[in-house]
Amino acid sequence: MTECTSLQFVSPFAFEAMQKVDVVRLASLSDPELRLLLPCLVRMALCAPADQSQSWAQDKKLILRLLSGVEAVNSIVALLSVDFHALEQDASKEQQLRHKLGGGSGESILVSQLQHGLTLEFEHSDSPRRLRLVLSELLAIMNKVSESNGEFFFKSSELFESPVYLEEAADVLCILQAELPSLLPIVDVAEALLHVRNGAWFLCLLVANVPDSFNEVCRGLIKNGERQDEESLGGRRRTDALRFLCKMNPSQALKVRGMVVEECHLPGLGVALTLDHTKNEACEDGVSDLVCFVSGLLLGTNAKVRTWFGTFIRNGQQRKRETSSSVLWQMRRQLLLELMGILPTVRSTRIVEEADVEMEPNVSVYSGLKEEHVVKASALLRLYCALMGIAGLKPTEEEAEQLLQLMTSRPPATPAGVRFVSLSFCMLLAFSTLVSTPEQEQLMVVWLSWMIKEEAYFESTSGVSASFGEMLLLVAMYFHSNQLSAIIDLVCSTLGMKIVIKPSSLSRMKTIFTQEIFTEQVVTAHAVRVPVTSNLSANITGFLPIHCIYQLLRSRSFTKHKVSIKDWIYRQLCETSTPLHPQLLPLIDVYINSILTPASKSNPEATNQPVTEQEILNIFQEVIGGDNIRLNQRFSITAQLLVLYYILSYEEALLANTKTLGLHSALLRLLATNYPHLCIVDDWICEEEITGTDALLRRMLLTNNAKNHSPKQLQEAFSAVPVSHTQVMQIIEHLTLLSASELIPYAEVLTSNMNQLLNSGVPRRILQTVNKLWMVLNTVMPRRLWVMTVNALQPSIKFVRQQKYTQNDLMIDPLIVLRCDQRVHRCPPLMDITLHMLNGYLLASKAYLSAHLKETAEQDRPSQNNTIGLVGQTDAPEVTREELKNALLAAQDSAAVQILLEICLPTEEEKAKGVNPDSLLRNVQSVITTSTPNKEIEEGEDNLLCNLREVQCLICCLLHQMYIADPNIAKLVHFQGYPCELLPLTVAGIPSMHICLDFIPELIAQPELEKQIFAIQLLSHLCIQYALPKSLSVARLAVNVMGTLLTVLTQAKRYAFFMPTLPSLVSFCRAFPPLYEDIMSLLIQIGQVCASDVATQTRDIDPIITRLQQIKEKPSGWSRICKDSSYKNGSRDTGSMDPDVQLCHCIESTIIEIINMSVSGI
Repeated sequence: MTECTSLQFVSPFAFEAMQKVDVVRLASLSDPELRLLLPCLVRMALCAPADQSQSWAQDKKLILRLLSGVEAVNSIVALLSVDFHALEQDASKEQQLRHKLGGGSGESILVSQLQHGLTLEFEHSDSPRRLRLVLSELLAIMNKVSESNGEFFFKSSELFESPVYLEEAADVLCILQAELPSLLPIVDVAEALLHVRNGAWFLCLLVANVPDSFNEVCRGLIKNGERQDEESLGGRRRTDALRFLCKMNPSQALKVRGMVVEECHLPGLGVALTLDHTKNEACEDGVSDLVCFVSGLLLGTNAKVRTWFGTFIRNGQQRKRETSSSVLWQMRRQLLLELMGILPTVRSTRIVEEADVEMEPNVSVYSGLKEEHVVKASALLRLYCALMGIAGLKPTEEEAEQLLQLMTSRPPATPAGVRFVSLSFCMLLAFSTLVSTPEQEQLMVVWLSWMIKEEAYFESTSGVSASFGEMLLLVAMYFHSNQLSAIIDLVCSTLGMKIVIKPSSLSRMKTIFTQEIFTEQVVTAHAVRVPVTSNLSANITGFLPIHCIYQLLRSRSFTKHKVSIKDWIYRQLCETSTPLHPQLLPLIDVYINSILTPASKSNPEATNQPVTEQEILNIFQEVIGGDNIRLNQRFSITAQLLVLYYILSYEEALLANTKTLGLHSALLRLLATNYPHLCIVDDWICEEEITGTDALLRRMLLTNNAKNHSPKQLQEAFSAVPVSHTQVMQIIEHLTLLSASELIPYAEVLTSNMNQLLNSGVPRRILQTVNKLWMVLNTVMPRRLWVMTVNALQPSIKFVRQQKYTQNDLMIDPLIVLRCDQRVHRCPPLMDITLHMLNGYLLASKAYLSAHLKETAEQDRPSQNNTIGLVGQTDAPEVTREELKNALLAAQDSAAVQILLEICLPTEEEKAKGVNPDSLLRNVQSVITTSTPNKEIEEGEDNLLCNLREVQCLICCLLHQMYIADPNIAKLVHFQGYPCELLPLTVAGIPSMHICLDFIPELIAQPELEKQIFAIQLLSHLCIQYALPKSLSVARLAVNVMGTLLTVLTQAKRYAFFMPTLPSLVSFCRAFPPLYEDIMSLLIQIGQVCASDVATQTRDIDPIITRLQQIKEKPSGWSRICKDSSYKNGSRDTGSMDPDVQLCHCIESTIIEIINMSVSGI
């Protein structure tokens, strides 16, 4: 708005006086300044005030005295005398008319019959008509603004352009807005004034006369503004108007700038306000507000603001004309002036050789950067990085030259100086285009050489552990290993911003680093001379020597150039403290890898040296060096823990490196395939126990007496067992302190005398100790030990020569193991040994038969092919042989299981003593069904602490392992069947019996009646043990099958089927009450079928059927009768031997038991 430059604006002094209503200041204003504020002052003097205080009365008198000498006051008083209510009504009617006829209508209710132009009409009109003229013109502009949809237009209006009547028009405008605020909102008026000539001047006068509306007007103009203000005429006029407002009220300029950033509109205004503020608050040494503001926009966390301002920079560069009126040009010029203001005063771009500098030491060609300018220089560098990297600013030749001069300047040795050099170096890497001429490139090389020389001095003087020397070294290593992405990450991390750097732009810098400054050998040799970081911890940030060493270790540079790094790493580990630096553990890991893994296959000796044992001991013995000088200084716990981590990681990596040869895994695979009996997991666990800490403690207790016992003495002690047990007890207890290898000479004596331990009266402790010694020997000589033990435990039959079995015999027929002395079956320690051997030989038999099949396959193939003689069936014999082998193994396993189950049955002698095989199940069920102990059961129940019970537990454990290893064994055994007396034991003692639920439906479907009975009995026990949804479905199936069989079985078969299966229905009801109705219906149906078959005995059967029907219909009424002893004991008329009669009595007993069970459960 250059048209406003000749007009007088309200001064900041006058605006502040209006804001504070400072009458004294207002009185000091000149007449031209006072003239601009007359509308507000006149209204203030004439209108009734809300403040009735005495002080305001005095101030009002002063205002009246001030206005008394001003001639223009009379015209303003006349304006205030108009009927504004009528004026507002006419204005409203005019707006309605324009809305109805369209915005282009020329008719007006406020102003009619204009004979001259607006200027002449305004001059000849009285106050009411002047108000109407201005109001009509203003409303027309406001309507057009609302209809423009954001498109800017310029409205030519004589009323707002004539310099003669500007003040009178401004008076009318201010009075109209003050008296008609609802019709003329000040924000809408301000928006309309942007579209007329001198709009900024009118706007400033309007706001000055309503000073409280300053923030409202500014926010409204910004909110309605363009996102990029310099792209359009409207944006530039809006920016200029807001700048005039902020010049009038400079104290709110920064707040308005905050509104700009908040709305992301008018970026040029934000920069312009910052430039104005920077000029007013000039600061030579500190960072200027312009640098802080622009840096905050580009480096802040708000991505929206960053994108918005970056677009402003890019669009500003695309304009062809870059005039001094452009805000972007003014910003760049101001930044350049600030940059040039801190450059060293004595500076030359002439390249001076090092010899010339040495010859003239008094000539300071490269003068240093002043200490007070270092922080500002760093801020400027980061700002230019953000402008170029984020906003896409393309520097001019002058800017590039001055930036290079600043980057290659030499700051003082302070922490800020170290930071400045790091930023300069990263900026050179990020924007290599700043170096365009050979002279500039040579200048950069000289500066980099100066960095290398002065790095140690800077670190020692500034007191900063992380200096730019480590960064130089790290970048050089990255260049040598071609890790350009790592360099880009390093640059972005140091600059603190994410900028796009093309790897191709680093090609020239890579050549300079790798060929002129840092060759790989120089980097490696220099790295080991870099001092370690004292008290290295996570509190020390930045790029440290440890980062450089880590990268060189990863690239295997030390081994390539035969440079020892062991001492440096050891010293750094000693110089550590808490909190732990995050780079220490990766350093140790890569160092260990470089020790064990050669750099290349062609040179297997290219590895680093490990830390010596003496150096490791020094850490924990507080000894430094090799002179064994004890110092008072202790190593930190961090150093000791890191060395411990190194030791453990080294051992683990060494084992892993050994495994890569494939020997361990290959041996284990072959062993598990060909000798599965030597890979039993239980044996491995036992071996760990034998070779663990307990074994070491036992060896500490080992006495000379234990070592002096010979196998001969042990044999003599066994011979005396029938007379005395003391000697053998003492010897075998001492033998438990020996290691497994030391026990081998005693193996034959131990096994050969096991048969004597089966005699009655042998203490249990001797048996358990022998078992323990046998298990220890099993870890070192399993196969030989098994053969000796099997031969020793054979039954001793008079006049029959015992056969000596070999290993081959036992692998062919593993069941030989179970053909031992019958007394072994009731000796748990020896039975444990027997079961262990049986499991091993079953596994060995599988491997033996598989190997035998492979060995004889080629021999049998020709004869088999000739006998068959069918084309295309040459593979059939092989399949048949494999099937036969599998069938043999299955028969072998099932036979072993059947024999073991038979062992679980009590002998005739045990039955005579009252041993009950299902006591375990009864014990479990008693806990489930009742919470109060039954004294009668407890008194009659057998003692569970017996040899039979222990043997049963051992057998159940082995069967569980066999079922888990091959579920088909469980299926085969149960399809074969076994005594139903064992079902309570197997279901409760073998945890894997639940797999039987999968094949019970198939077992029930078998045609043999015995298998169906066995399946239902097995299912009844499983339902009690595993009350699962799957069990419920199988039980429901069993009940349905029983109902179906009832209709097809003959009388004899019906009796044979239902007599053993009816008690199972009680278990079904106990486990699953929802089956109660189905089972009761089934029982009644069975009773009715039985009654119909014995028509001649109706007199005997009908009462039973009647009772069954009554029990089914009213079970609660029979609960008292069911508790009667006669029902419990079954002492009713059972004299009849007819099967159907017996079956009916059994049905009645079953129903009564179900009712008793349900009533007691309730």
